[in-house]
This record gives sequence, C-alpha cells and structure tokens, in this order.
Amino acid sequence: MTHLLLFSLASSSLILQIVLIAVSIFVVIKGADALTSGGVSLARRMNIPQIVIGLTIVAMGTSMPEFCVSFVSALKGTPDLAVGNIVGSNIFNSLFIVGCAALVAPMTILHSTVRRDIPFALVSSVMLLMMCLDSTISRLDAAILFLFFVVFMVITVRGARQGGDAEEAQQAEEKPKSPAWAAAMIVVGLALLIGGSNVFVDNASALASSLGVSDAVIGLTIVACGTSLPELATSVVSARRGQSGIAIGNVLGSNVFNILMILGITGIIQPMQISGITSVDLSMLVASMILLWLFSYTKYTLSRWEGAVLVAVFLGYISWLVANA
Repeated sequence: MTHLLLFSLASSSLILQIVLIAVSIFVVIKGADALTSGGVSLARRMNIPQIVIGLTIVAMGTSMPEFCVSFVSALKGTPDLAVGNIVGSNIFNSLFIVGCAALVAPMTILHSTVRRDIPFALVSSVMLLMMCLDSTISRLDAAILFLFFVVFMVITVRGARQGGDAEEAQQAEEKPKSPAWAAAMIVVGLALLIGGSNVFVDNASALASSLGVSDAVIGLTIVACGTSLPELATSVVSARRGQSGIAIGNVLGSNVFNILMILGITGIIQPMQISGITSVDLSMLVASMILLWLFSYTKYTLSRWEGAVLVAVFLGYISWLVANA
C-alpha cells in the first residue's frame, strides 16, 4: 500500500499540472460524498441516531478531502504540504467561508456555540501553534491532539443526544439503501479519495517547483481552498436557507476535525518535520478564531459588515502570502 501511495503521478507540464489539480479536487470531493452516503446508509440500518450520524459520519465526510491530502502528503515526504493544508483550510473556513455566509444572510449564533464550540476550536489552534514552535509534530504531539479529539467527540455527542430525540421521526421516514449499495459506495468513495489525493499531492508539489514557491505556500492557498470546497458549499447554502446553526457549526466542526483528528492520526503514523509554515501563518490561524469569537459574542449574531471584515482579512492574508512567495 505504501509503495502505491509513493508512486509519482505528477505531470511535467505546468498547464497539465493545473488541470490535474482541478480534476483531482473534483474526484476527491465526489469520493467524500460517496463514502459519506454509504456510511450514513449503513449507520441508519444499524439504528444509530440521526444527530450522532451528523456529528460523526457526515462531519468526518466533509473533512475527508483534507484528511486524504494531508495523510498522503506526509507519507510522500511533503509535511509542509500536509500541515499547510490544515492551517490554510482552517483560516479559509473561519474567515472566508463564515464571512461569505454572513454576507449572504446575517447569522444567529447559539449560546452553546460561543461558550463551547468556538473556544474548543480556539484551544485546538493554540495547541497546534505551541506544538509547531520546534518545527516538529512528534508522535507524542499527535497522540495528544487525537486524545483531545476523542474528548471533543464524547462531549459533543452527549450534548447532542440529550436534545436529538425530536429528529428520530425524520430518520424513521427515510428508508436506508441496501447494504450492497452502501458497501459499494464506501469502496468507490475510498478508491476516489485515495486516487484523487495521490494525483492532487503529486501535481501540487510539482506546481510548487514549477512556480518556484514552497510546498507550504501551495498548501496554504491552492490545496487548502480546494479541499475546503465542501464546507464552503454547505455553509453558504445553509445560510441562504436561514439555517445559520448548520452554517457555523459545519465550519467549527471541520476546524476541530482538521487539527485534532487529521493531524492527530497523520502524526501518529508519520511524524512531521515542518519548515515552511511560519509563525505568521500559525498566528493568523489563532487570530482568525479569536476574531470569529469576538464577532459571535456581540449580540450572538454575525452581521453582514462583520462578514465583510472576515473576508477582507482573509484576502489581505492571501495577498501577503502571494507577495512574499
């Protein structure tokens, strides 16, 4: 398996590299959709509550593109791409996605989100910042991250199950697909994720070399934005429908999953020595969560002007990255 993952799938043509990156993003997202659909169907057949499915299988499904790209990047010896993908994705989530969602429709923020979810995402960001001070994510660091992920899931699922009984009627009305269909979707999803991630990582690294920039910059920009497309689509559509809880919860859940689960699992299997992720990038990660927390704390709403500020800060950061590339 490792031999297959290490097989090079990069093109030598700059234009073809860009095309393959775009195609592989599409393949990875479709793979995540298929894997999630199959997993949800199996979970329903096992009578797992709908709220628990949403907080586990669906949440993990939207984070699968980041997981596969970061995991394959670490295995292929490009840890800056792996960590840059997570840092960039979380910055993109907190600033650009939430900002765009607020621009579409002002969002009402739940008290539990301000008091529990955002602080947990902020603590996760600070933990990553501290762990990266020595430019290394060791197995011990990764194990600590994953332990906090388990704690987060226990707290979240317990809280959700206490108020999730009202949704069980809807679950009962939705007939799950056959086990054969679910198994086929899981197999197809995994194949698309693995294949697409390999093509993506190889061509992203090749593109960095062709443009004369680091893997970290590619990871913080192209890779991060590409793998966060499912979150962008989900949050903007949810905001337009007036489902602000889903819009903000999707982003926060993804941020916690990205740091604690993805880097936790990846670092346990393959410790990472990073060099291209700077203190500015990690500080922006923490600052984006603080800014989101402050805006959410004021009247428990995110207005359009606050969304505009979030988007402007993101564009400023990206401009700084490009200018210094």
